[in-house]
Amino acid sequence: MRRRVGAALAAALLLAGCSDGGDGKKAAPPPTANGGATSVPMPDADKIDWGRCPEGGNFECGTLSVPVDYADADGPKVDIALLRKKATGDDRIGALVVNPGGPGGSGISFARYAASAFPKDVRERYDIVGFDPRGVGRSAPVKCLSDTEMDAYTQIDQTPDTPDEENAAVDGAAGFGKSCQENTDQLLGHVSTAEAARDMDQIREALGDDRLNYLGASYGTFLGATYAELFPDKVGRFVLDGAIDPSQNAATANRVQGGGFETALVAYVDDCLAGGSCFLGADREAALARIRGLLATLDANPIPGDAKRQVNEPIATTGILSPLYSRDQWPELTRALQSAFRGDGGPLLDLSDMYYERGADGRYANLMYANAAVNCLDSPPAATTPDQVKAQVAEFEATSPTFGRALAWAGLTCGTWPLSATGRPHEIKAAGAAPILVVGTTRDPATPYTWSQALASQLESGHLLTYDGDGHTAYLRGSTCVDSAVDSYLLTGSPPPDNKTCN
Repeated sequence: MRRRVGAALAAALLLAGCSDGGDGKKAAPPPTANGGATSVPMPDADKIDWGRCPEGGNFECGTLSVPVDYADADGPKVDIALLRKKATGDDRIGALVVNPGGPGGSGISFARYAASAFPKDVRERYDIVGFDPRGVGRSAPVKCLSDTEMDAYTQIDQTPDTPDEENAAVDGAAGFGKSCQENTDQLLGHVSTAEAARDMDQIREALGDDRLNYLGASYGTFLGATYAELFPDKVGRFVLDGAIDPSQNAATANRVQGGGFETALVAYVDDCLAGGSCFLGADREAALARIRGLLATLDANPIPGDAKRQVNEPIATTGILSPLYSRDQWPELTRALQSAFRGDGGPLLDLSDMYYERGADGRYANLMYANAAVNCLDSPPAATTPDQVKAQVAEFEATSPTFGRALAWAGLTCGTWPLSATGRPHEIKAAGAAPILVVGTTRDPATPYTWSQALASQLESGHLLTYDGDGHTAYLRGSTCVDSAVDSYLLTGSPPPDNKTCN
């Protein structure tokens, strides 16, 4: 479950008005001034036709046809792929639509997970429904680089030290966007979060629910909040876990997220030191210096990763960031760092591949392609030229000495994107919506806790639940207190007391 940081560095470490989208057509209208929007009537023939899933199992799969461009409801359509696991009990509340984040994460895969991982009481009373948002997975996926080209793209230096390296970074980012434009049809200009939120309302209507019940994690919180802004009267029970602050511009969001990963790295180092005889050093500063020194060394002298690829600084950076999402993966980070210090980059490469969703066969999922496509439509870029990046570097490094410089340069992905942004940063109030539960983790690396505080305060019906802990998102991460509060809200509609904190 991820959001953004920039596309060349994990396509933005996975993150998030009416204007020309760059293809000569208008994008979906932005939220109206009062936050409301109207549903687009759909013919009966376009309802979901459920059937058996290709992979089998006790699930139903189907598609729902929706407009590519909501400003042209009678124009071309795109099929949204869905998966459902029906409620196992008789006292059904309705459907619970889920989204794992990204943007670019598969809601179908997340629903399969949720159908067994969510508590029994929740599964008894809700149909669990997941969908791949437009441009993602099975829903007309955005297509960009070939697998071989993607391998090369992930190795582009994101901390350029020379004019040639700067040119390579700019050319790489621009080439990435150009490939997406060449290999994806007109949908590339219509994969914004606002349009995905409108799709969710079509899904709600097709499911036969008067209100949408929803659980979104990471970027999924932005998708959910956007839905609440567009359709406040259709909000049912909403859980937004690991929230995005929709009011921040791209540069601020990337910089603050860098600080979140720095906080997580410090927590990892402190945990290592607390165990005694930490392999990184005798104290925090020494340990951090050794990790930063490794990255600097790999910038100049990559080490072997597998039979065809080396591990350089950008691969190692992604390999370090990846396990910071979950405390459970810290042992993997330890093994990878220890191997790298011995000259073996294989474990770091494996962690990087996991993050990029690169399979053992060398094939990439479309996660990173969809991630960039959505992010670059949702908000104007953090920087459009190397000079603008250089002006931001000092502030980025002050927030994140380890990752800041790379994250500043990663902003060029959207800065060179071939289509103009159709969204703008703004506060989301969702006036008139039912109570919305926002869950924030104090040491969340990818969606810093301040973002959950911000979203909960912006939403007129927002209620903040705090998890004092490590890792990305909180629900089903081991806190009985968090899980009980979320489950109770989903089952009764009553949020926990304001500003409740769990350990």
